Amino acid sequence: MVLTAPSILSANFLELGREIKETEEAGADLFHIDAMDGSFVPNITIGYFIVEHVKKAASLPLDVHLMIERPDRYIKNFIDAGADILTVHYEADRHLNSTLNLIKSLGAKAGVSINPSTPVSALEDVLHDADVVLLMSVNPGFGGQRFIPHSLKKIAALKSMITQKGLTGTKIEVDGGVTVGNAADVIGAGADILVMGSAFYNSENYKETIKAIRAKAQAHGR
Repeated sequence: MVLTAPSILSANFLELGREIKETEEAGADLFHIDAMDGSFVPNITIGYFIVEHVKKAASLPLDVHLMIERPDRYIKNFIDAGADILTVHYEADRHLNSTLNLIKSLGAKAGVSINPSTPVSALEDVLHDADVVLLMSVNPGFGGQRFIPHSLKKIAALKSMITQKGLTGTKIEVDGGVTVGNAADVIGAGADILVMGSAFYNSENYKETIKAIRAKAQAHGR
């Protein structure tokens, strides 16, 4: 089954409670939350204080993506705030295996993310520690960017690696420029979780957007 994860970074923060409710009513599976530090990426966004408030309003799991330097310093804070999945970047963590296992020891699912310029082969020695692998299909930092077409080959390569290693429980998440228009290609390449920001929150009808994604997944038998 393919899961949908609307990114609240693109939601209307003046009406965030309403946006959360309408997203859940639309049939989404997760809330994706981007935390950026202005150092690893050129933008500053959500901290664990906001995650805590989203957790109080939401019934869906929180998929928190840390785009920050040395994420190990804040793992407990974000999990205590309510992260159900916590993803850190390969490029930002010197002791990635330790960080992924720390996340799991604190009760959350552990994710690892790579930027568009990082090959999937870089994950060879940490893949067995990850519950989720998040492939960035845009350069991280800002919403509304166009999907990088080469990402489809990376998704397929990662899917092959996961299959060869027998890691049937490891999910592939794709973040950046995912739309209803390209969802079929992303799903066909092997994605399990689709993050949608502006393509979801700028759509005219949230329910119809989720419905369209589900139809694309069903066409691929997923």
